[in-house]
Amino acid sequence: MMTQLFIGGLLIAVTVSVQALFFGGAIMVLNKFGGTLAKPPIMRKTILSLIAVVLWLMAGHSVGAWAWAMTYILVGAINALEPALYFSLVTFTTLGYGDITLNPDWRLLSAINAANGLLVFGLSTAFLVEFLSQVTRAQHSHQKTHAASSEE
Repeated sequence: MMTQLFIGGLLIAVTVSVQALFFGGAIMVLNKFGGTLAKPPIMRKTILSLIAVVLWLMAGHSVGAWAWAMTYILVGAINALEPALYFSLVTFTTLGYGDITLNPDWRLLSAINAANGLLVFGLSTAFLVEFLSQVTRAQHSHQKTHAASSEE
C-alpha cells in the first residue's frame, strides 16, 4: 500500500508539473500575441485561439496519461503498452469502463490515477475560463478605446 501511495504521489507531482509547464507555455504565447486577439476579426481569432489552447492542454494531459501507462508497465500491473495506455486514459478521465482492472496489489494506484485526472482536468478548466475571461476583457477594452478615439 505504501508503495502505491508513494508512486501515486510521485505521478501526481509529475503530471501537475507537466500541466504547469504547458500552462506556462500557453501564457508565454498569449502574452506575446494576446493583443492581436482583441483586434478584428474577433470571433475567428477567439475560436482559433480557443482551439489551439484546448489542443495544447490536451497534449499536456496526454503526457500525463503516458506517464501513468508507462508506470503500469514498469511495476508489472499491466504487461503491454496499448492496454496500459487505454487503462490510463479511461482512469485519468474517470470514465472507468471496467473492462480492464488491476489486481488487488495495484488497484489503489488506479484510484490515485483517477483523482489525479480530476485534479488536472479541473486545473485545465480553470485555465480555459481565465483565458476566455482575459480575451473577452481585452476585446471589450479594445472596442471601448477604439470607439472613444473615433468619437474625437
